[in-house]
Amino acid sequence: MKIENLECWPVTMQLEEPYTIAYEHVEETTNVFVRIDTDAGVSGFGCAAPDKAVTGETPDSVLDTLSQSDRDVLQGRDPLRYALLLETLADALPNAPSARAAVDMAVFDIVGKVANLPLWKLLGGYRDSIKTSVTIGVLPLNDTTRRAKELTGQGFACLKLKGGIDVEDDIKRVLDVREAVGGDIELRFDANQGWSVEESRHFVESTRSAALELLEQPTRRDQPDLLGRVTKTVFVPVMADESLMSLRGAFRLAKNELADMVNVKLMKVGGIFEALQINAVARAARLEVMIGCMDESALAIAAGLHVALARRNVAYADLDGYLDLVGDPAVGAVRLERGTLYPTSRPGLGFDLERAAR
Repeated sequence: MKIENLECWPVTMQLEEPYTIAYEHVEETTNVFVRIDTDAGVSGFGCAAPDKAVTGETPDSVLDTLSQSDRDVLQGRDPLRYALLLETLADALPNAPSARAAVDMAVFDIVGKVANLPLWKLLGGYRDSIKTSVTIGVLPLNDTTRRAKELTGQGFACLKLKGGIDVEDDIKRVLDVREAVGGDIELRFDANQGWSVEESRHFVESTRSAALELLEQPTRRDQPDLLGRVTKTVFVPVMADESLMSLRGAFRLAKNELADMVNVKLMKVGGIFEALQINAVARAARLEVMIGCMDESALAIAAGLHVALARRNVAYADLDGYLDLVGDPAVGAVRLERGTLYPTSRPGLGFDLERAAR
């Protein structure tokens, strides 16, 4: 089997509910979709969700990168030899993780289709569904509690609150949300690099009664020692997100005990192949893993879901990035029932994009 063609196209999607985090306000997102055709008549699909602040890419740069990689790396390659193909791609595109992720997804989609198996089973099949958290951006206090009640009313059992702009406001929001939703709902907090070590400690102590499940990326990613200081001095598990961008980064976090958990996003690390290797490092270091996401089409969410279902030590999922997208061409790639995600039963990623959707 050989790759004959790669096609890519951008889709801009508005968010039904724009949101704010510590360093940006988001009203729309542009994903780049990929189709890889083979000489055996099997096609695979993938999706890139570039984010300049996180992946260092833009939609235009992804389109340029994919066009170049099609000519230089992909044409004529056997997608079933995915380790060789994806390692070669990583060498060629070291600074384009979401572009690599899109190709990686499409390749694994082909592999699953050839095997006639859903990818989560082909990768190991540890579980067949997983609970996902749902995110509430930085909102005024009353709006935060209102949104929390709405989401728990829809069946979500885990909420992730965003903050990092004002620690005192964050403390108040956490305590009020806990009072509003009761003790049975899991609460997570993501500061998106917004705090100092002292603010992180103050936040954890002040929200003790809210029983937070975890604290995600409280400090700047370019100062990993600060994350380690928080990890070593608070009682709530600390998760690295922006501090984890690669397999090497996972090794450094684990070796220096800088975090208790890691958030693995396919767009950050370059796709499924790399995510599985990072997961192995995390398991060896006894770090729990969350599979997270950006503002991604349901197709990319499906890829993350297949990874989350495949491995035992993926303890958490934060795969809600598709929920508010208007005009997503991959609606139906995953199934959500009262806060729990299920894959489709079809081979590969379980969803084929229609040409007419473009």
